[in-house]
Amino acid sequence: MTISAAYQEGTEELTVTFQPPLFLQRRGWVFDVLRREGVREILDVGCGEGSLISCACNPAPWLPPPLPSILETFATTRAESSATASSINDHGTLTEASSHLLPEPVREDFLHPTKVIGLDISAADLEYAAEDSAPSDSRTRWEPLEVQIWEGGLEVVNPAFVGIECIVATEVIEHLPEDVLPQFAPVLLGAYQPRFFLITTPSYTFNARFTAPDAPRTARSGYPDPTKRTSRIFRHHDHKFEWTPQEFAEWCATVADEWDYDVEVGGVGRAVEKDEWGRDDALGYASQVAAFTRRDGEGRAEERQSHFRRMREVQACAENQHTLLVTHQHLAHEKARQPLPPHETGEIIKRTMIGTRQSPIQLGDLWWEESVAAACGGWTELMVAAIAQHADLRLEASEHIPVTEWSAELTEGLPEDESQQMGEVSPYLSASSDESEEPITPLEDDDQPPEDVPHHEHKLIDPWPHSNSENVWDAQSEGRDWSGGGSGWGGSWTTTDSDAAT
Repeated sequence: MTISAAYQEGTEELTVTFQPPLFLQRRGWVFDVLRREGVREILDVGCGEGSLISCACNPAPWLPPPLPSILETFATTRAESSATASSINDHGTLTEASSHLLPEPVREDFLHPTKVIGLDISAADLEYAAEDSAPSDSRTRWEPLEVQIWEGGLEVVNPAFVGIECIVATEVIEHLPEDVLPQFAPVLLGAYQPRFFLITTPSYTFNARFTAPDAPRTARSGYPDPTKRTSRIFRHHDHKFEWTPQEFAEWCATVADEWDYDVEVGGVGRAVEKDEWGRDDALGYASQVAAFTRRDGEGRAEERQSHFRRMREVQACAENQHTLLVTHQHLAHEKARQPLPPHETGEIIKRTMIGTRQSPIQLGDLWWEESVAAACGGWTELMVAAIAQHADLRLEASEHIPVTEWSAELTEGLPEDESQQMGEVSPYLSASSDESEEPITPLEDDDQPPEDVPHHEHKLIDPWPHSNSENVWDAQSEGRDWSGGGSGWGGSWTTTDSDAAT
Protein backbone atom coordinates (compact mmCIF):
# COMPACT_ATOMS: atom_id res chain seq x y z
CA MET A 1 0.00 0.00 0.00
CA THR A 2 1.31 3.43 -0.94
CA ILE A 3 0.09 6.69 0.54
CA SER A 4 1.38 9.57 -1.53
CA ALA A 5 -0.04 12.52 -3.47
CA ALA A 6 -3.35 10.73 -3.80
CA TYR A 7 -5.49 13.41 -2.20
CA GLN A 8 -4.76 16.22 -4.64
CA GLU A 9 -2.59 16.73 -7.68
CA GLY A 10 0.26 19.19 -7.55
CA THR A 11 1.31 18.53 -3.95
CA GLU A 12 4.85 17.80 -2.82
CA GLU A 13 4.12 14.76 -0.68
CA LEU A 14 6.60 11.97 -0.19
CA THR A 15 5.88 8.40 -1.10
CA VAL A 16 5.12 6.33 2.01
CA THR A 17 4.63 2.58 1.58
CA PHE A 18 3.34 0.03 4.10
CA GLN A 19 4.02 -3.66 3.70
CA PRO A 20 1.75 -5.42 4.54
CA PRO A 21 -0.87 -2.73 3.84
CA LEU A 22 -1.69 -0.68 6.90
CA PHE A 23 -5.22 -1.98 7.29
CA LEU A 24 -3.90 -5.55 7.31
CA GLN A 25 -1.35 -4.66 9.97
CA ARG A 26 -4.12 -3.27 12.17
CA ARG A 27 -6.24 -6.35 11.57
CA GLY A 28 -3.26 -8.58 12.29
CA TRP A 29 -2.76 -6.90 15.65
CA VAL A 30 -6.43 -7.40 16.54
CA PHE A 31 -6.39 -11.08 15.65
CA ASP A 32 -3.12 -11.65 17.48
CA VAL A 33 -4.78 -10.49 20.70
CA LEU A 34 -8.00 -12.40 20.02
CA ARG A 35 -6.14 -15.67 19.43
CA ARG A 36 -3.73 -15.40 22.30
CA GLU A 37 -6.47 -14.58 24.76
CA GLY A 38 -8.74 -17.33 23.44
CA VAL A 39 -11.58 -14.88 22.79
CA ARG A 40 -14.88 -16.55 21.85
CA GLU A 41 -17.26 -13.57 21.59
CA ILE A 42 -16.55 -10.44 19.53
CA LEU A 43 -18.47 -7.19 19.04
CA ASP A 44 -17.15 -5.01 16.23
CA VAL A 45 -18.48 -1.46 16.70
CA GLY A 46 -18.36 0.66 13.56
CA CYS A 47 -17.98 -2.56 11.58
CA GLY A 48 -18.71 -0.90 8.23
CA GLU A 49 -18.83 -3.44 5.43
CA GLY A 50 -17.77 -6.20 7.80
CA SER A 51 -14.14 -6.79 6.85
CA LEU A 52 -13.11 -7.90 10.34
CA ILE A 53 -16.34 -9.82 10.87
CA SER A 54 -15.92 -11.86 7.70
CA CYS A 55 -12.38 -12.76 8.78
CA ALA A 56 -13.64 -13.91 12.17
CA CYS A 57 -16.28 -16.06 10.46
CA ASN A 58 -13.68 -18.24 8.77
CA PRO A 59 -13.70 -21.60 10.57
CA ALA A 60 -10.66 -22.94 12.33
CA PRO A 61 -9.33 -26.13 10.68
CA TRP A 62 -9.90 -28.15 13.85
CA LEU A 63 -11.35 -27.99 17.34
CA PRO A 64 -9.49 -26.74 20.42
CA PRO A 65 -7.80 -29.54 22.38
CA PRO A 66 -10.27 -32.02 23.91
CA LEU A 67 -10.79 -32.49 27.60
CA PRO A 68 -8.26 -34.85 29.23
CA SER A 69 -11.04 -37.35 29.87
CA ILE A 70 -11.66 -37.62 26.12
CA LEU A 71 -8.00 -37.85 25.20
CA GLU A 72 -7.35 -40.50 27.84
CA THR A 73 -9.68 -42.88 26.03
CA PHE A 74 -7.42 -42.68 23.00
CA ALA A 75 -3.93 -42.43 24.41
CA THR A 76 -1.96 -42.12 27.60
CA THR A 77 -1.64 -38.48 28.52
CA ARG A 78 1.72 -36.79 28.13
CA ALA A 79 1.79 -35.96 31.83
CA GLU A 80 1.91 -39.63 32.78
CA SER A 81 5.50 -40.00 31.73
CA SER A 82 8.58 -37.85 31.94
CA ALA A 83 10.37 -40.18 29.53
CA THR A 84 8.57 -39.01 26.42
CA ALA A 85 11.65 -37.50 24.81
CA SER A 86 13.69 -40.66 25.34
CA SER A 87 11.02 -42.73 23.60
CA ILE A 88 11.81 -41.02 20.28
CA ASN A 89 14.73 -42.37 18.28
CA ASP A 90 17.33 -40.27 16.49
CA HIS A 91 15.01 -39.84 13.51
CA GLY A 92 12.14 -38.50 15.59
CA THR A 93 10.14 -41.72 15.21
CA LEU A 94 8.14 -43.12 18.12
CA THR A 95 9.29 -46.60 19.05
CA GLU A 96 6.71 -49.40 19.17
CA ALA A 97 7.09 -49.86 22.93
CA SER A 98 6.30 -46.24 23.63
CA SER A 99 4.05 -45.23 20.75
CA HIS A 100 1.46 -43.92 23.21
CA LEU A 101 3.85 -41.28 24.58
CA LEU A 102 3.66 -38.17 22.44
CA PRO A 103 5.83 -35.04 22.42
CA GLU A 104 4.24 -31.62 22.78
CA PRO A 105 4.19 -29.99 19.31
CA VAL A 106 4.78 -26.34 18.54
CA ARG A 107 1.49 -24.59 19.23
CA GLU A 108 -0.61 -23.34 16.30
CA ASP A 109 -3.02 -20.60 17.38
CA PHE A 110 -6.42 -20.29 15.75
CA LEU A 111 -9.47 -18.30 16.66
CA HIS A 112 -12.52 -20.30 17.82
CA PRO A 113 -15.37 -17.77 18.10
CA THR A 114 -18.90 -18.80 19.01
CA LYS A 115 -20.53 -15.37 18.52
CA VAL A 116 -19.58 -12.47 16.26
CA ILE A 117 -21.60 -9.23 16.26
CA GLY A 118 -21.36 -6.20 13.99
CA LEU A 119 -22.78 -2.72 14.71
CA ASP A 120 -22.82 0.29 12.40
CA ILE A 121 -25.02 3.27 11.51
CA SER A 122 -24.75 2.76 7.74
CA ALA A 123 -27.48 0.51 6.38
CA ALA A 124 -25.74 0.39 3.00
CA ASP A 125 -22.46 -0.86 4.50
CA LEU A 126 -24.29 -3.39 6.65
CA GLU A 127 -25.76 -5.02 3.55
CA TYR A 128 -22.22 -6.06 2.60
CA ALA A 129 -21.47 -7.11 6.17
CA ALA A 130 -24.55 -9.35 6.19
CA GLU A 131 -23.63 -10.86 2.84
CA ASP A 132 -19.97 -11.52 3.66
CA SER A 133 -20.79 -13.13 7.02
CA ALA A 134 -23.47 -15.48 5.66
CA PRO A 135 -23.01 -19.26 6.01
CA SER A 136 -21.02 -21.02 3.31
CA ASP A 137 -20.27 -24.66 2.56
CA SER A 138 -16.83 -23.87 1.13
CA ARG A 139 -14.95 -25.10 4.23
CA THR A 140 -15.64 -27.61 6.95
CA ARG A 141 -16.69 -26.04 10.24
CA TRP A 142 -16.19 -27.93 13.48
CA GLU A 143 -17.85 -25.43 15.84
CA PRO A 144 -21.19 -23.61 15.58
CA LEU A 145 -21.08 -19.85 15.17
CA GLU A 146 -23.79 -17.20 15.52
CA VAL A 147 -23.44 -13.90 13.67
CA GLN A 148 -25.63 -10.87 14.33
CA ILE A 149 -25.67 -7.65 12.30
CA TRP A 150 -27.16 -4.62 14.07
CA GLU A 151 -27.92 -1.11 12.84
CA GLY A 152 -27.64 1.83 15.21
CA GLY A 153 -25.37 4.30 16.97
CA LEU A 154 -22.83 3.22 19.56
CA GLU A 155 -24.12 5.86 21.99
CA VAL A 156 -27.26 3.71 22.43
CA VAL A 157 -27.11 0.98 25.06
CA ASN A 158 -28.07 -2.43 23.67
CA PRO A 159 -28.85 -5.01 26.39
CA ALA A 160 -27.77 -7.77 24.00
CA PHE A 161 -24.18 -6.53 24.20
CA VAL A 162 -23.87 -6.49 27.99
CA GLY A 163 -21.14 -8.87 29.12
CA ILE A 164 -19.72 -9.46 25.63
CA GLU A 165 -16.21 -10.85 25.93
CA CYS A 166 -14.37 -8.48 23.59
CA ILE A 167 -15.23 -5.22 21.83
CA VAL A 168 -13.19 -4.04 18.85
CA ALA A 169 -13.18 -0.49 17.44
CA THR A 170 -10.73 -0.12 14.55
CA GLU A 171 -10.42 3.37 13.05
CA VAL A 172 -13.77 4.43 14.53
CA ILE A 173 -13.28 6.91 17.34
CA GLU A 174 -11.83 9.64 15.10
CA HIS A 175 -15.10 9.67 13.11
CA LEU A 176 -17.36 10.34 16.09
CA PRO A 177 -19.18 13.69 16.22
CA GLU A 178 -18.84 15.92 19.26
CA ASP A 179 -22.13 14.82 20.83
CA VAL A 180 -21.35 11.10 20.52
CA LEU A 181 -17.68 10.99 21.58
CA PRO A 182 -18.42 11.53 25.31
CA GLN A 183 -20.63 8.40 25.26
CA PHE A 184 -17.99 6.18 23.65
CA ALA A 185 -16.10 4.92 26.69
CA PRO A 186 -19.03 4.99 29.17
CA VAL A 187 -21.23 2.80 26.96
CA LEU A 188 -18.53 0.37 25.83
CA LEU A 189 -16.69 0.00 29.16
CA GLY A 190 -19.32 1.06 31.68
CA ALA A 191 -22.49 -0.48 30.27
CA TYR A 192 -21.11 -3.51 28.40
CA GLN A 193 -18.00 -4.18 30.54
CA PRO A 194 -16.13 -6.47 28.09
CA ARG A 195 -13.19 -8.52 29.28
CA PHE A 196 -11.12 -6.92 26.51
CA PHE A 197 -11.48 -3.72 24.51
CA LEU A 198 -9.26 -3.20 21.44
CA ILE A 199 -9.01 0.17 19.72
CA THR A 200 -6.98 1.66 16.86
CA THR A 201 -6.80 5.25 15.60
CA PRO A 202 -4.49 7.25 13.30
CA SER A 203 -1.44 9.03 14.69
CA TYR A 204 -1.42 12.71 13.79
CA THR A 205 2.31 12.89 14.52
CA PHE A 206 3.03 10.39 11.73
CA ASN A 207 1.44 12.71 9.16
CA ALA A 208 4.64 14.75 9.08
CA ARG A 209 6.22 11.77 7.35
CA PHE A 210 4.34 12.68 4.16
CA THR A 211 6.34 15.88 3.57
CA ALA A 212 9.88 17.18 4.03
CA PRO A 213 10.61 19.00 7.33
CA ASP A 214 10.95 22.36 5.56
CA ALA A 215 8.04 21.87 3.16
CA PRO A 216 5.45 24.67 3.07
CA ARG A 217 2.01 24.02 4.48
CA THR A 218 0.64 23.86 0.95
CA ALA A 219 2.77 20.79 0.27
CA ARG A 220 0.50 18.73 2.48
CA SER A 221 -2.78 17.65 0.93
CA GLY A 222 -5.28 15.93 3.19
CA TYR A 223 -8.23 17.60 4.88
CA PRO A 224 -8.29 20.56 7.30
CA ASP A 225 -9.82 19.98 10.74
CA PRO A 226 -13.58 20.27 10.01
CA THR A 227 -14.30 21.40 13.56
CA LYS A 228 -11.82 24.30 13.19
CA ARG A 229 -10.58 23.60 16.73
CA THR A 230 -7.05 23.14 15.37
CA SER A 231 -5.03 23.98 12.27
CA ARG A 232 -4.20 20.31 11.71
CA ILE A 233 -4.46 18.53 8.36
CA PHE A 234 -6.13 15.11 8.64
CA ARG A 235 -5.90 11.99 6.47
CA HIS A 236 -9.62 11.50 5.86
CA HIS A 237 -12.43 13.92 5.09
CA ASP A 238 -14.66 12.50 7.85
CA HIS A 239 -12.09 12.62 10.67
CA LYS A 240 -13.22 14.90 13.46
CA PHE A 241 -9.79 14.74 15.12
CA GLU A 242 -6.46 12.90 14.97
CA TRP A 243 -4.50 12.43 18.19
CA THR A 244 -0.77 12.57 18.78
CA PRO A 245 0.69 9.58 20.66
CA GLN A 246 0.78 11.65 23.83
CA GLU A 247 -2.87 12.69 23.47
CA PHE A 248 -3.94 9.12 22.77
CA ALA A 249 -1.98 7.74 25.72
CA GLU A 250 -3.53 10.36 28.02
CA TRP A 251 -7.04 9.50 26.81
CA CYS A 252 -6.40 5.78 27.32
CA ALA A 253 -5.02 6.30 30.83
CA THR A 254 -7.97 8.49 31.83
CA VAL A 255 -10.54 6.04 30.48
CA ALA A 256 -8.80 3.03 32.02
CA ASP A 257 -8.68 4.69 35.41
CA GLU A 258 -12.30 5.81 35.27
CA TRP A 259 -13.70 2.43 34.26
CA ASP A 260 -11.28 0.18 36.18
CA TYR A 261 -9.30 -1.32 33.31
CA ASP A 262 -5.62 -1.95 32.66
CA VAL A 263 -4.34 -0.67 29.31
CA GLU A 264 -1.31 -1.17 27.08
CA VAL A 265 -0.64 1.35 24.32
CA GLY A 266 1.39 0.71 21.19
CA GLY A 267 1.32 1.09 17.44
CA VAL A 268 1.56 -0.55 14.03
CA GLY A 269 2.65 0.71 10.64
CA ARG A 270 6.20 1.75 9.77
CA ALA A 271 7.08 3.07 6.32
CA VAL A 272 9.09 0.75 4.11
CA GLU A 273 11.15 3.70 2.89
CA LYS A 274 13.80 5.08 5.22
CA ASP A 275 13.20 8.75 5.98
CA GLU A 276 16.15 10.71 4.59
CA TRP A 277 15.88 13.21 7.46
CA GLY A 278 16.09 10.46 10.11
CA ARG A 279 12.63 11.11 11.59
CA ASP A 280 11.34 7.53 11.66
CA ASP A 281 11.83 6.97 15.40
CA ALA A 282 10.48 10.37 16.36
CA LEU A 283 7.35 10.11 14.20
CA GLY A 284 6.53 6.57 15.36
CA TYR A 285 3.72 4.49 13.91
CA ALA A 286 0.99 5.37 11.43
CA SER A 287 -1.72 3.75 13.57
CA GLN A 288 -1.98 3.81 17.34
CA VAL A 289 -3.38 0.78 19.16
CA ALA A 290 -4.47 0.08 22.71
CA ALA A 291 -5.64 -3.06 24.48
CA PHE A 292 -7.79 -2.63 27.60
CA THR A 293 -8.18 -5.51 30.05
CA ARG A 294 -10.93 -5.47 32.66
CA ARG A 295 -9.92 -5.61 36.31
CA ASP A 296 -12.02 -8.25 38.02
CA GLY A 297 -12.78 -8.58 41.69
CA GLU A 298 -15.54 -8.31 44.23
CA GLY A 299 -17.73 -5.26 43.72
CA ARG A 300 -15.90 -3.96 40.63
CA ALA A 301 -18.68 -4.76 38.14
CA GLU A 302 -21.32 -3.20 40.37
CA GLU A 303 -19.25 -0.04 40.78
CA ARG A 304 -18.91 0.34 37.00
CA GLN A 305 -22.66 -0.04 36.62
CA SER A 306 -23.36 2.53 39.33
CA HIS A 307 -20.90 4.98 37.83
CA PHE A 308 -22.47 4.55 34.40
CA ARG A 309 -25.99 5.13 35.73
CA ARG A 310 -24.87 8.30 37.52
CA MET A 311 -23.33 9.63 34.32
CA ARG A 312 -26.42 8.89 32.24
CA GLU A 313 -28.61 10.73 34.71
CA VAL A 314 -26.82 14.02 34.02
CA GLN A 315 -26.20 13.54 30.30
CA ALA A 316 -28.59 13.73 27.38
CA CYS A 317 -28.95 10.16 26.16
CA ALA A 318 -30.15 8.79 22.85
CA GLU A 319 -33.63 7.29 22.93
CA ASN A 320 -33.31 5.29 19.72
CA GLN A 321 -32.85 1.54 19.81
CA HIS A 322 -30.67 -0.70 17.69
CA THR A 323 -32.28 -2.76 14.94
CA LEU A 324 -31.28 -6.39 14.44
CA LEU A 325 -30.99 -6.75 10.67
CA VAL A 326 -29.96 -10.37 10.33
CA THR A 327 -28.85 -13.40 12.32
CA HIS A 328 -26.72 -16.09 10.69
CA GLN A 329 -26.37 -19.57 12.19
CA HIS A 330 -23.26 -21.42 11.02
CA LEU A 331 -23.70 -25.06 11.98
CA ALA A 332 -20.91 -27.48 12.77
CA HIS A 333 -20.07 -30.64 10.85
CA GLU A 334 -22.44 -33.47 11.75
CA LYS A 335 -19.53 -35.56 13.11
CA ALA A 336 -18.04 -32.78 15.25
CA ARG A 337 -17.10 -34.06 18.73
CA GLN A 338 -18.29 -37.57 17.79
CA PRO A 339 -15.04 -39.47 17.15
CA LEU A 340 -14.85 -43.12 16.21
CA PRO A 341 -12.90 -45.59 18.38
CA PRO A 342 -9.13 -45.28 17.85
CA HIS A 343 -8.75 -48.58 15.99
CA GLU A 344 -11.45 -47.64 13.47
CA THR A 345 -9.88 -44.22 13.01
CA GLY A 346 -6.51 -45.86 12.45
CA GLU A 347 -8.00 -48.14 9.80
CA ILE A 348 -9.52 -45.16 7.98
CA ILE A 349 -6.16 -43.40 8.04
CA LYS A 350 -4.43 -46.52 6.72
CA ARG A 351 -6.93 -46.93 3.87
CA THR A 352 -6.67 -43.25 3.02
CA MET A 353 -2.90 -43.42 2.75
CA ILE A 354 -3.14 -46.49 0.51
CA GLY A 355 -5.89 -44.94 -1.59
CA THR A 356 -4.02 -41.66 -2.10
CA ARG A 357 -0.70 -43.52 -2.55
CA GLN A 358 1.01 -41.33 0.03
CA SER A 359 3.38 -42.81 2.59
CA PRO A 360 4.83 -41.00 4.37
CA ILE A 361 2.33 -38.15 4.49
CA GLN A 362 2.33 -35.00 6.61
CA LEU A 363 -0.51 -34.87 9.11
CA GLY A 364 -1.59 -31.50 7.75
CA ASP A 365 -2.22 -33.09 4.34
CA LEU A 366 -3.88 -36.10 5.94
CA TRP A 367 -6.28 -33.84 7.86
CA TRP A 368 -7.64 -32.40 4.61
CA GLU A 369 -9.13 -35.81 3.84
CA GLU A 370 -12.60 -35.27 5.28
CA SER A 371 -13.07 -38.93 6.15
CA VAL A 372 -10.04 -38.71 8.46
CA ALA A 373 -11.07 -35.45 10.13
CA ALA A 374 -14.64 -36.72 10.58
CA ALA A 375 -13.42 -39.97 12.15
CA CYS A 376 -11.52 -37.86 14.69
CA GLY A 377 -14.55 -35.70 15.43
CA GLY A 378 -12.55 -32.59 14.48
CA TRP A 379 -9.71 -33.19 17.00
CA THR A 380 -6.19 -33.50 15.58
CA GLU A 381 -5.06 -34.93 18.91
CA LEU A 382 -7.19 -38.01 18.26
CA MET A 383 -5.69 -38.45 14.79
CA VAL A 384 -2.22 -38.45 16.35
CA ALA A 385 -3.29 -40.94 19.02
CA ALA A 386 -4.90 -43.25 16.46
CA ILE A 387 -1.74 -43.30 14.33
CA ALA A 388 0.49 -43.89 17.34
CA GLN A 389 -1.59 -46.87 18.48
CA HIS A 390 -2.11 -48.60 15.13
CA ALA A 391 0.20 -51.55 14.46
CA ASP A 392 0.49 -50.79 10.74
CA LEU A 393 1.24 -47.10 11.12
CA ARG A 394 4.32 -45.26 12.31
CA LEU A 395 4.28 -41.67 13.61
CA GLU A 396 7.22 -39.33 13.18
CA ALA A 397 6.96 -36.47 15.61
CA SER A 398 9.01 -33.65 17.03
CA GLU A 399 8.45 -31.08 19.72
CA HIS A 400 10.17 -28.50 17.52
CA ILE A 401 7.56 -28.31 14.75
CA PRO A 402 3.74 -27.97 14.54
CA VAL A 403 1.67 -31.13 14.54
CA THR A 404 0.69 -30.47 10.90
CA GLU A 405 4.34 -31.07 9.97
CA TRP A 406 4.49 -34.39 11.77
CA SER A 407 4.15 -37.35 9.44
CA ALA A 408 2.57 -40.80 9.29
CA GLU A 409 4.02 -43.78 7.44
CA LEU A 410 2.85 -47.28 6.64
CA THR A 411 5.15 -49.66 8.47
CA GLU A 412 5.17 -52.12 5.55
CA GLY A 413 5.18 -49.45 2.87
CA LEU A 414 2.62 -48.99 0.11
CA PRO A 415 1.27 -52.22 -1.39
CA GLU A 416 1.25 -52.80 -5.13
CA ASP A 417 -1.90 -51.30 -6.63
CA GLU A 418 -2.68 -52.22 -10.24
CA SER A 419 -5.63 -49.83 -10.39
CA GLN A 420 -3.34 -46.92 -9.57
CA GLN A 421 -0.85 -48.05 -12.20
CA MET A 422 -3.68 -48.08 -14.75
CA GLY A 423 -4.62 -44.51 -13.82
CA GLU A 424 -7.91 -45.37 -12.10
CA VAL A 425 -9.15 -43.15 -9.31
CA SER A 426 -8.97 -44.76 -5.90
CA PRO A 427 -12.30 -45.22 -4.10
CA TYR A 428 -10.58 -44.02 -0.92
CA LEU A 429 -9.71 -40.61 -2.34
CA SER A 430 -12.15 -38.14 -0.88
CA ALA A 431 -14.08 -35.82 -3.14
CA SER A 432 -12.68 -32.83 -1.31
CA SER A 433 -8.99 -33.71 -1.64
CA ASP A 434 -8.48 -31.83 -4.90
CA GLU A 435 -10.72 -28.90 -4.10
CA SER A 436 -9.15 -25.49 -3.69
CA GLU A 437 -11.30 -22.68 -2.39
CA GLU A 438 -10.06 -19.14 -2.80
CA PRO A 439 -10.42 -17.22 0.46
CA ILE A 440 -12.41 -13.98 0.92
CA THR A 441 -10.72 -10.58 1.18
CA PRO A 442 -12.81 -7.86 2.81
CA LEU A 443 -12.27 -4.11 3.08
CA GLU A 444 -11.59 -1.78 5.94
CA ASP A 445 -12.43 1.85 6.61
CA ASP A 446 -9.92 4.39 5.30
CA ASP A 447 -7.96 1.68 3.44
CA GLN A 448 -10.12 1.01 0.40
CA PRO A 449 -8.76 -1.05 -2.51
CA PRO A 450 -9.12 0.23 -6.09
CA GLU A 451 -12.60 1.42 -6.94
CA ASP A 452 -12.91 -0.98 -9.86
CA VAL A 453 -12.96 -3.97 -7.50
CA PRO A 454 -16.57 -4.81 -6.48
CA HIS A 455 -17.09 -4.77 -2.72
CA HIS A 456 -18.67 -8.21 -2.56
CA GLU A 457 -15.77 -9.95 -4.30
CA HIS A 458 -12.98 -9.14 -1.87
CA LYS A 459 -11.17 -12.24 -0.62
CA LEU A 460 -9.22 -12.99 2.53
CA ILE A 461 -5.45 -13.23 2.26
CA ASP A 462 -5.36 -16.23 4.59
CA PRO A 463 -8.48 -17.87 6.02
CA TRP A 464 -6.52 -19.08 9.06
CA PRO A 465 -3.90 -16.38 9.70
CA HIS A 466 -1.22 -17.20 12.23
CA SER A 467 0.40 -14.87 14.76
CA ASN A 468 3.00 -13.33 12.49
CA SER A 469 2.41 -9.60 12.37
CA GLU A 470 5.28 -7.35 13.34
CA ASN A 471 3.61 -5.26 15.99
CA VAL A 472 5.79 -3.26 18.35
CA TRP A 473 4.62 -2.06 21.73
CA ASP A 474 5.53 0.71 24.09
CA ALA A 475 8.82 -0.27 25.71
CA GLN A 476 7.28 0.29 29.12
CA SER A 477 4.53 -2.29 28.56
CA GLU A 478 4.81 -5.28 30.84
CA GLY A 479 2.97 -8.50 31.52
CA ARG A 480 0.77 -9.99 28.81
CA ASP A 481 2.37 -10.49 25.39
CA TRP A 482 0.22 -8.48 23.01
CA SER A 483 2.66 -8.32 20.05
CA GLY A 484 2.16 -9.59 16.86
CA GLY A 485 -7.07 -15.18 13.52
CA GLY A 486 -19.02 -29.03 1.76
CA SER A 487 -20.04 -32.30 2.21
CA GLY A 488 -20.97 -33.65 5.57
CA TRP A 489 -22.21 -30.31 6.90
CA GLY A 490 -25.19 -30.22 9.18
CA GLY A 491 -26.58 -27.18 7.35
CA SER A 492 -26.90 -23.46 8.04
CA TRP A 493 -29.63 -20.89 8.12
CA THR A 494 -30.18 -17.16 8.25
CA THR A 495 -33.01 -15.25 9.88
CA THR A 496 -33.97 -11.62 9.41
CA ASP A 497 -35.85 -9.44 11.84
CA SER A 498 -39.06 -9.98 9.87
CA ASP A 499 -38.51 -13.74 9.92
CA ALA A 500 -38.28 -13.70 13.70
CA ALA A 501 -41.57 -11.83 13.96
CA THR A 502 -43.55 -14.42 12.00
